[in-house]
Amino acid sequence: MVQAGDLQLTMAALLPVASWLPPLALPLLGGIAAFVLTYLLTFAVRALCLRMGWLDYPSERRVHTVPVPRLGGVAIFLSFVVASLLFYTPARNIPTSLYVESTVYWLFLLASLLLVTVHLIDDLIGLKPLIKLLAQTVAAAILLAPWGGRFHGIFLFSFNNPFAPGLVYLGVHDNAITLAAIPALCFTWFWMVGMMNTVNLIDGVDGLAAGVVGITGLFTALISWVFHQESIAVLAAIFTGAVLGFLPHNWNPARIFMGDTGSMFLGLGLAVMSTIGGAKLALALMLLGVPILDVAVVAINRVRHGQRPWHYDKTHLHHRLMAAGLTVKQICYLFYGVTLAFGVLAASLSILSLDIANRQNAHLFKFISILLVVVIMVALIVWIDYRQRQRGGRLHLGDPSPSPSGNAEGPAAPTATQEPVLPAEHLTSSPAPTKNQPSGNGWTQPAPNGENAARLEPGELRLQTGMDQLH
Repeated sequence: MVQAGDLQLTMAALLPVASWLPPLALPLLGGIAAFVLTYLLTFAVRALCLRMGWLDYPSERRVHTVPVPRLGGVAIFLSFVVASLLFYTPARNIPTSLYVESTVYWLFLLASLLLVTVHLIDDLIGLKPLIKLLAQTVAAAILLAPWGGRFHGIFLFSFNNPFAPGLVYLGVHDNAITLAAIPALCFTWFWMVGMMNTVNLIDGVDGLAAGVVGITGLFTALISWVFHQESIAVLAAIFTGAVLGFLPHNWNPARIFMGDTGSMFLGLGLAVMSTIGGAKLALALMLLGVPILDVAVVAINRVRHGQRPWHYDKTHLHHRLMAAGLTVKQICYLFYGVTLAFGVLAASLSILSLDIANRQNAHLFKFISILLVVVIMVALIVWIDYRQRQRGGRLHLGDPSPSPSGNAEGPAAPTATQEPVLPAEHLTSSPAPTKNQPSGNGWTQPAPNGENAARLEPGELRLQTGMDQLH
């Protein structure tokens, strides 16, 4: 019979050769290595996409004007795997933590491999939403790791009470598999699947998802280090480096997209990083509060209008900001700024909570911070409505697309010549996607005079949408 101690040593032996490095060097070297790996691998993935014709073509459902390679998420995933195998070692100070952390780590790699494989197929030929949801549910089940009457992976059966000191329990007080665990099981599923789809839905403009997730991962690493969870800090730093290494390629105008392959892996990574070392749900809610609220508001609005929650439209916050007149880079700066601000606030609260005198009020600080997220979201919605009324109208559910130069009734922007993202040979020789592909069909090459494109500023492309084409 295999003893727990034997299993710990066996799994530890598979983990990295970098365990001899000093603690502070591991997150720094791991993050840098992951960054460099992603940056270099993305060149190879992009070249492969160009050779194979795996491109995201412009359509009424897209906001880019030229075909762009996709599958950048493959580079992010591979870089994370390689760097984590080299630099991540589970905690060694508590005997039981080695088994828990190493178990969750391998479960995370297995669940991520499933997600990347399924959504790679989706990026290439398209899959029905139900199939993708099933894959996400199976990935969550893998991370739960139910066997032997217990959940051995990530199982969220309690969280900090935001209104008073102490914990809120969801039916059970341990990780035993019982009927009473159903509320906690549903909450765990909702957290993981919800985080995946939140990142997927904010990946609507160049650089947005990669930047926001990178900032969130960075503060997760910093706060884990503050609480002396060095091994979790290393894993989060590697995850952050892998994500940020993709950002130079994805910055507007993007030379490659991460695709659902990348956004789903990023979402699952955030779900795991926020729970593996003790639930940091409040941290994730603070840093990703605006995108999470945006997804919730849009889903509720779709249901109110008789649509399915996953129905495609252009009413997400970044789309409405474009319709209000912001450029792609300005939208990214806005989201980055909000995420950074709440990251600094979360880090400050974490440092304050180390003091026993302030620990009793930690729940109050978190509640005020989350309330501030709601206030910012409401303020953004009010400002967007004001800007859109100034520009001649509002964006409604079902509109095919927002126009960064104004909506259907607003004034059009002056046009200029757009610099193609791809070489001319790829623009002319790559076949348009077939009808079963998710990237649209009927793409035509932009006119030589550039009448279908406009420039916002030197080096930044104005987004052309289906509404622009109507004009």
